Amino acid sequence: MLADIMTVDMRLTAIRYAAQDTNLYEFRRLDAAALAPVEPGSHIDLNLPNGMMRQYSLVTADGDPAAYVVGIKRDRASRGGSIFIHDQLRVGEVITIGGPRNNFPLNEDAAHSVLIAGGIGITPIWCMAQRLKKLGRSFELHYACRDRAEVAFQDELSALPEAHIHIDAEAGSFLDVASIVNGARKDAHFYCCGPLPMLEGYEKATADVAPDQVHAEYFSAKEAAATDGNYVVELRKSGLEFTVPEGKTMLDVLLEGGVDIMYSCQEGVCGACETVVISGTPDHRDGILTDKEREESKTMMICCSGSKSPRLVLDL
Repeated sequence: MLADIMTVDMRLTAIRYAAQDTNLYEFRRLDAAALAPVEPGSHIDLNLPNGMMRQYSLVTADGDPAAYVVGIKRDRASRGGSIFIHDQLRVGEVITIGGPRNNFPLNEDAAHSVLIAGGIGITPIWCMAQRLKKLGRSFELHYACRDRAEVAFQDELSALPEAHIHIDAEAGSFLDVASIVNGARKDAHFYCCGPLPMLEGYEKATADVAPDQVHAEYFSAKEAAATDGNYVVELRKSGLEFTVPEGKTMLDVLLEGGVDIMYSCQEGVCGACETVVISGTPDHRDGILTDKEREESKTMMICCSGSKSPRLVLDL
């Protein structure tokens, strides 16, 4: 594993309304001690009482140093995470929190930053906007929601000259991401977080932009997990090797074999299972690595990725 993620027991100390179906959840250490500094784009793991682990982006990196605050939308298609949090998690409860981890870092030295958010994707984007405003950097923020009731941080954003709120129901159309990208200065850095259709449009719109200027964060799987199988995965440190059959993921096989391995989302979006590749050709299916990183294949997300080569050797 590239890094061990620290875990700590924290108490839910406040729940605040942010928008329709969206609340802000504040967590503090039991000893009230200050937390390690975090950067915009970071997220934390919530180990829920129902046995699930879910990742949520921090709303601020410059707020109360003793609190983590995340925005959570009650997802109608929830697999049990957001619905449990909204319906059953109460102030005073103690849960284990992991992180923070950052797969969506902000380049604070960029000449100009274009921030694009859809729905609950505003959480890391709003965190970035606050930091850029504090630093006096040049930026613009475009935030799309289906209707006005779903707009989080509405008062704050309405008072921010750099922010532009797009309401689909009022405009009669979706946010034109391509026009935003095409109208930006050539040295701008772009950041996008939102639903999959928005991210797919964003990828197309930024296809001709230098890769190091394009940044995105996915909340759900970008591709289906690799289950083609028919390869051997060797764990160099432990001396174990396993054959991955068709129909199973690499993670399935390693867990069945009793391998103690860190993982969380199982969709390639959180980064918990990022592992160093010693040899072989991974079949990358995550939503974290850049095209360059995939080509180099120095690491991979073993929860959803597989192998294109007959043997894959990992630093485990």
